[in-house]
Amino acid sequence: MCEKCFSSQSIGGFFMSKKNKTLLIAGLALLLVIVGAFVWIYLSGKGEAQQGAKTITVDVVLSDGTVNNTYEYHTDAENLRQVLADENGLIEGEDSEYGLFVLTVDGITADQNNQEWWCFTKGGESLMTGVDDTLIADGDKYEITLTVGYEGF
Repeated sequence: MCEKCFSSQSIGGFFMSKKNKTLLIAGLALLLVIVGAFVWIYLSGKGEAQQGAKTITVDVVLSDGTVNNTYEYHTDAENLRQVLADENGLIEGEDSEYGLFVLTVDGITADQNNQEWWCFTKGGESLMTGVDDTLIADGDKYEITLTVGYEGF
């Protein structure tokens, strides 16, 4: 047998030139870097709560004008119902052909016998759409006010 075939530079009985050995080492190093990058990317997303791309603020206002609570939500939701009812349970109500009819906000239920209802505003302006159709954007500020009386509406 040939001495070259079993030298310290052979793999599997085949002689490797210095160039091939360098290419093999470079290839293995590149493979390790790629695998390490994938592991780092995978692990960097673990253990952290991912915040939504949009931040909205919601004030719950009582009928006397006092702010009962202020909430800040980080969400990827598209509409007000998704963030307030589906994701956080702040509002509850009954589904109708027009969408969610909000009856309860922050644990407070409007008494329809006393003509109480929840008025939704954005920056102080009444919303012209229901919570299902009100699209949200980053930085929006909403107020949900317990209102008494149906006159004028």
